[in-house]
Amino acid sequence: MMAVTDPAKRSKGISAFVVEKSDEGVSFGAPEKKLGIKGSPTREVYLDNVRVPADRMIGEEGTGFATAMKTLDHTRITIAAQALGIAQGALDYAKGYVKERKQFGKPIADFQGIQFMLADMAMKIEAARQLTYAAAAKSERGDADLTFQGAAAKCFASDVAMEVTTDAVQLLGGYGYTRDYPVERMMRDAKITQIYEGTNQVQRIVMARNLP
Repeated sequence: MMAVTDPAKRSKGISAFVVEKSDEGVSFGAPEKKLGIKGSPTREVYLDNVRVPADRMIGEEGTGFATAMKTLDHTRITIAAQALGIAQGALDYAKGYVKERKQFGKPIADFQGIQFMLADMAMKIEAARQLTYAAAAKSERGDADLTFQGAAAKCFASDVAMEVTTDAVQLLGGYGYTRDYPVERMMRDAKITQIYEGTNQVQRIVMARNLP
């Protein structure tokens, strides 16, 4: 948890603490009803006069905000990886479908319009993959440009995931809009990757401030 320990110091007055679920005064709200990632439960955390000992502080007092920002440099890459997996899954399913679905006497995979969509999806996914893998390597090494690269990977991969999953729904036609097929879930799951660990608008601010 982050808590203000010195209001006069603004962001430098924020400290990080370990708070245990079993601590007195800690409780949780009802599960949120979300658009996607329903396999990951989300609840509000309530703190009612919770007291923690001083040795639960992470790092020095006033370093909580800096710790959070440094952590995001690494965790944003995990969101890029999540988005990449969703996008690849959607492409894989759509490829199989268009080879089986026939219209006008032949698989719709033979139509140039379909082929162009698949080619664009695959191209963007591969670009996202390379950016994500490069950022992951920088995270392992602790490179100086990690802040930019982590934000870029998260932003690009999640935008690609949203676009690719939407195209996958389109390729399945009416079936894509039903829950009998998995691509509608992939599209809903992809949306959160553009939002958490900082919205993609925030990622662009981060990148602009850390241009290599």
